[in-house]
Amino acid sequence: MPKLLQRLTRQLASRGVKGAKGMAAALLKKRGQMSSDGKLTDKGKKRQALGNDGRAKDRAAKKSGKSASSYNYNAKTNRATLKK
Repeated sequence: MPKLLQRLTRQLASRGVKGAKGMAAALLKKRGQMSSDGKLTDKGKKRQALGNDGRAKDRAAKKSGKSASSYNYNAKTNRATLKK
């Protein structure tokens, strides 16, 4: 199982989602990060290579329009905040 799928499955399960693995797979397929046979696409491989901190910084950067390097990552909350 790809690490990207494992991470998303754990996040959904921690929120009490039933069938978390199936839902995680469906989300990744919808985003174009996983093919129908369960393998990561090139887009998914790039996303997985970012790691947890890189994905959090990327999400925050897309939302604000700033660069990902403008953010610090907090592993406890899985969130990125602007550097001071």
